[in-house]
Amino acid sequence: LQTDSLAEIDISEVRKCGEKADARQFELLKVLGQGSFGKVFLVRKIRGRDTGQIYAMKVLKKATLKVRDRLRTKMERNILAHISHPFIVKLHYAFQTEGKLYLILDFLRGGDLFTRLSKEVMFTEEDVKFYLAELTLALEHLHSLGIVYRDLKPENILLDADGHIKVTDFGLSKESIDSEKKTYSFCGTIEYMAPEVINRRGHSCAADFWSLGVLMFEMLTGHLPFQGRDRKDTMTQILK
Repeated sequence: LQTDSLAEIDISEVRKCGEKADARQFELLKVLGQGSFGKVFLVRKIRGRDTGQIYAMKVLKKATLKVRDRLRTKMERNILAHISHPFIVKLHYAFQTEGKLYLILDFLRGGDLFTRLSKEVMFTEEDVKFYLAELTLALEHLHSLGIVYRDLKPENILLDADGHIKVTDFGLSKESIDSEKKTYSFCGTIEYMAPEVINRRGHSCAADFWSLGVLMFEMLTGHLPFQGRDRKDTMTQILK
């Protein structure tokens, strides 16, 4: 990767209470997940005001990040750096070395909604109402800031120790969108996409509420409302 390409994925620091952080301030406890881009670690802060605090540390290798992943990483950092909401994951620190990017995020002990749904198949109406209420508040907050989330699905909804949700993974989100301005990118997960995303006629915040409706159906019934033999068939079903 050329030097100018690396510059494209530089991220400015995010500090907690004005405190600067670096990798030496975190003790690695275990690997939570990994991919071609890097790893996510469970870490403990061993220096500073929040010594002893447990976090999830996302470590991304600059040299192996594709252009798409660079843009998603910058988008996630830019959005999370300016958001503080009880139902949205918090970015506590962001810093980098010559070869790596570090994002220090909330660690959610309850896992994700996808895993819970896989085990229980479907939820009670009371549970669904609870999750929908918190998700609606999270989406409304994002929309009030001109942000379309665009990737609502069970895998991107984390649960804390008390069962409350936190929305995560903002790589596909889009800023500066309102009721008058639309975006035309074809992105997200097919089964949760709104018709206006699939036909590329332009979408806004309303697309997130379509995805919320799909998620509600899935939580109540245990299966998706639109699921064809393949991607094309699924898109055809959604557009009917």
